[in-house]
Amino acid sequence: MFNNHQSYTNEHSVSSHLHRAERQDAPNQQSPPRTPAERYNTNHKLVMNENITPQPQRLIQPQADSPHILIIGAGVIGLVTAWALLDKGYKVTVLSKGWANVGQNHGDRLTSQIAGALWEFPPAVCGSHIDAVSLEYSKHWCMTAYWAWKQIADDAGLSREAGVRMTQSNFFFPQRLSDENDKCHKLMNKMMEIAGSGVEGFRHAGAKLAEERGVNPKYEGGIEDGYELSVPVIDTDLAMHWLTNLVLSKGATMTTRTIEKDLLLVEQDLRNEFHADAIVNATGLHGGALSGDDSCSPLRGALLRVVNDGTTFPKVNAALSISADVSEDNEIIFIVPRTDNILLIGGIAQDNQWDLDLTLETPVVQRMRERANEFLPGLKNAKLDPAYPLAQGLRPARSKNVRVERELRRSEGAEFSSRIVHCYGHGGSGWSLSFGCAADVIDLLDEAIEGKEPEPMNYRI
Repeated sequence: MFNNHQSYTNEHSVSSHLHRAERQDAPNQQSPPRTPAERYNTNHKLVMNENITPQPQRLIQPQADSPHILIIGAGVIGLVTAWALLDKGYKVTVLSKGWANVGQNHGDRLTSQIAGALWEFPPAVCGSHIDAVSLEYSKHWCMTAYWAWKQIADDAGLSREAGVRMTQSNFFFPQRLSDENDKCHKLMNKMMEIAGSGVEGFRHAGAKLAEERGVNPKYEGGIEDGYELSVPVIDTDLAMHWLTNLVLSKGATMTTRTIEKDLLLVEQDLRNEFHADAIVNATGLHGGALSGDDSCSPLRGALLRVVNDGTTFPKVNAALSISADVSEDNEIIFIVPRTDNILLIGGIAQDNQWDLDLTLETPVVQRMRERANEFLPGLKNAKLDPAYPLAQGLRPARSKNVRVERELRRSEGAEFSSRIVHCYGHGGSGWSLSFGCAADVIDLLDEAIEGKEPEPMNYRI
């Protein structure tokens, strides 16, 4: 499970940390401790080339009586869910107010296109994932997605077409993770979960990782610890177009329309119109409005795009991060090589900010650039991408984080439970959780169609 070249700056062994973390989580002390790999990296419901395929042909052809699912939303969550359903032999209609585009008007891009799209083990760098139930689910979902994206990246042809490749992702810390305080204890437990999850390329290198990656070792008082792992990174423009074309080639129908009412109020009308057996709410930031959930809000983010061709600064080939829950001022370092020649620099996480009015002159954007320059000194000479220098979007945040759950309400006078399945509130983790969430959505759809009563997420964990 662990590479021979890993070095550990703390005095304890890998095994002692894993067992300490597992003992804290285990409800029954008499049961043998489960490793993170056993908890999060087994029994995946969606496995590439087994029950889902990146080829344009379906794995299972639909029959006359195959269920028909209406998916509302055409971001990464909606499209991956459509893909999985199509390969299962379902009929699928995707309804959305907009579709992926790469036009000159960058403001028309979907949120899924704006995302940094670097795979992360939760909680993500933006630091907004705090609900215990959602977090536990997300650790399973992200590992399903990890292996799905990795198999796409490992196929040279698919990697080019879909814009998915593997890169080393590096995390840096101002304290040694072995220090005895609550923050370091949580960070150490997360690192050990990652180390034991089965991800490739994991290495706990300690403070020397900063020197290896050209990072300023004195940044914000000094870099004291660090680790790296191999993860998928996704060119979202390419990937969204590839996903759209893939689900079309597999037989999905796509309809442009805006839905604004609570889905429970229009469920039967939509099902009648589209001859749908069930509905999936995958509308991102609008998921709450369509489900009577007032806990949703935007988490505004922004990324600078600079030319990364090696001419004005040494080419950056690995992702470099300091997460919000590590920084003293809750500011993020997020540096990600997006394509061969574009480097993303971020980031910010502004709660409940609805306006996409940031510019290169906005103080928070300038501070973001200054922070990155201090962290990675060579970036001072970086030139902005002249075609698309600043990307900004609204992460679909939710106070209880990700919701993958059937509609628990019942329409007044209704004899049967709703056949709506909700999948929203992913914050900055849509790409990282996509395939795992899709697998659970399919299970919930099957339950709804079979007439089973819905259960809250915390009952299913």
